[in-house]
Amino acid sequence: MKRNIVIAALTATALIGGGTATALAVSSDDDGSTRADVRVAADRAADDDDRDDRDDRDETAVAAKGDVTAADAIAAALRHTPGTAASVDLEDDGAGAWDVEVIKGDGTEWNVTVSPDTGKVVGAHKDNDDDGDDAEDRAEVAALKGAKTDAREAALAAATKGTVTEVSLDDDDDSRAVVWNVDTAKGDWKVDLGTGKITAERDQD
Repeated sequence: MKRNIVIAALTATALIGGGTATALAVSSDDDGSTRADVRVAADRAADDDDRDDRDDRDETAVAAKGDVTAADAIAAALRHTPGTAASVDLEDDGAGAWDVEVIKGDGTEWNVTVSPDTGKVVGAHKDNDDDGDDAEDRAEVAALKGAKTDAREAALAAATKGTVTEVSLDDDDDSRAVVWNVDTAKGDWKVDLGTGKITAERDQD
């Protein structure tokens, strides 16, 4: 039986069920019946990476446009809600406000929102989310108590490398110690809690 197979490359991208249609194969039999086979390449990981890249660019654009830096946001949050700053993050929800996590003396966690334009606190609430990460939270608090370099100082140190969009605690893959992880417009950096020394993430070396 004779078959004529025509393969047409798709030049336009079509999203089908979270994947990307890459080719259309049509086969025709002698009896006139036809069969179409659409192959879909599921590439959600690449889509997630693209989305993360867009979010990073959006955060950087907001941070570069605003007069309020990450260090400014931390200072404002601590004036409003005294305690220890555990992280600061420029939200990518369109408003682009700074979200500062503050741990108060009694151990309660608060989320303080700071305007990237005025530097004023526009909201604060106690974090009652029980995420089951009690051991991780205790380790974070212990690391903060022994830190000689706080989140604001880490932000200031990394600001020499680019516009800071996020500061958070993280485990150092090399030393297994807790360090400040700082995201900037020009890459990610580690800041030692004890010495304040700043180094580039390994994948940037």
